[in-house]
Amino acid sequence: MSEQDTTAVLSPNSGQAEEIETDSQLAPASIAAGSAVSLPGGQTKAAAAVAAPERKRTGKLSEAKRFKIFCGSANVALAEEICKFVGVPLGETRLQRFSDGEVHFQLLENVRGADVFLVQPTCYPVDQHLVELLIMMDALKRASAGRITVVVPYYGYARQDRKDRPRVAITSKLVADLLTTAGANRALLVDLHAAQIQGFFNIPVDHLFASPVLVGYFRDLNLPNLTVVSPDAGGVERARFFAKKLEVPLAIVDKRRTDINVTEVMNVIGDVKGRTCLILDDIIDTAGTLVKTAEALLEQGADKVYACASHAVLSGPAVERIANSRLEEVVVTNTIPLREDALRVGKIKVLSIAGLLGRAIESIHMETSVSTLFN
Repeated sequence: MSEQDTTAVLSPNSGQAEEIETDSQLAPASIAAGSAVSLPGGQTKAAAAVAAPERKRTGKLSEAKRFKIFCGSANVALAEEICKFVGVPLGETRLQRFSDGEVHFQLLENVRGADVFLVQPTCYPVDQHLVELLIMMDALKRASAGRITVVVPYYGYARQDRKDRPRVAITSKLVADLLTTAGANRALLVDLHAAQIQGFFNIPVDHLFASPVLVGYFRDLNLPNLTVVSPDAGGVERARFFAKKLEVPLAIVDKRRTDINVTEVMNVIGDVKGRTCLILDDIIDTAGTLVKTAEALLEQGADKVYACASHAVLSGPAVERIANSRLEEVVVTNTIPLREDALRVGKIKVLSIAGLLGRAIESIHMETSVSTLFN
C-alpha cells in the first residue's frame, strides 16, 4: 500500500464527490491498552489504558442533522407547505427517469443518523409513485438514516383490503409489506379507507384524520338544519364522529355495488326532508357514488346537498359529473394534487392539511402524543 490513501466524500455544497488524501503512516490519536511504547535505550513499557476522547459536536450541527423532510414527485406543493409550517427546508434530492421509465434517485445531502420524514402520496399514477417511494426509502436506508418515517397522505390500494371475491389479492397488505421491507421504521397515514389496514403493518403506524380541518370549515359555514350523511354502511363510524363534532343528526344511504366503480343507491335511512345534507366520504374516485347519493337525498326532500372528502382522486369522468351535478359544493383536502380541469370547477374547494401533518411530524420527532391533535 502507498503511503497515502484516497477517500471519496460528498461535498455538502456541490453534491459532487471530492478526494481527500489521508496519510496512512500517521500515528494513532490514542494508545491502545496493553500496547508497547518505545523508551530511550531500546527499553519498552506497557502503555496505560487511556480512552480516546469523544469528539464533541455543537448543538446546532446535531439538531440540523437529526430532523429532515424529503419528498418525491407526487405532491411537492404539500411537502413544501409542511416544511414551511415546521420551519425546516425541504431536503435536496435529484429524481430523474431513464428513457425507458426507470427511476434514478439521489440524495444531495448527508442524512447519517438523521430522523427523516419522507412525504409521498401514492396517487395517480399509483404504481409510478409507489415505486418512487420504495426507491427513495432504499436510498435513505443505504445512506444510514437514523429513522425513516414514511408520510403517505393518500394510501393507494387501500380499497383492496380483504378477499371480497374468490382468487383476489389483498393488495393493501402487500403494499404495507413493501414499505416495511424497503426500510420504513414508522408510517404516518391519513384517513385510511379502513382503519384495520394499520394491522397490516409490522411497524408503528400513526393514523391521522382530516376531520379537524373539515369540521372547522363547515362549523364556520354554519349551514342551517344540517345533517351529516354516510354514503354507505362502511363509512358510518367516520360520519358519526363528524356529526358528533358538529352536534347535528346522522343519516345513512344504503348502497349496493354492482361492479368496480359502479354503484346503485337503494334507499335513505334517516330523516333528510327539508334539511341541508353533508355527504362525508374518505375518497371521491369517479364520483358516481357521490352524485347518486346526492340525487337520492334530493328525491327524499333534502333542501341542499354539500359533500366533503379527504382524498380527491377524481378519476375518469369525476370532474364532469361534479360540475353537472346538483351539489352545492364539494370540499376536499390537498392529500392529492388536483387535476387542471378540477381546479377550474368552482364547486370544488380545497383545504390544506399541511398544518395537521406538520404538527404530527413534530410530535413524532419530539416523541410526544399524536392523539392530542384530535382532542
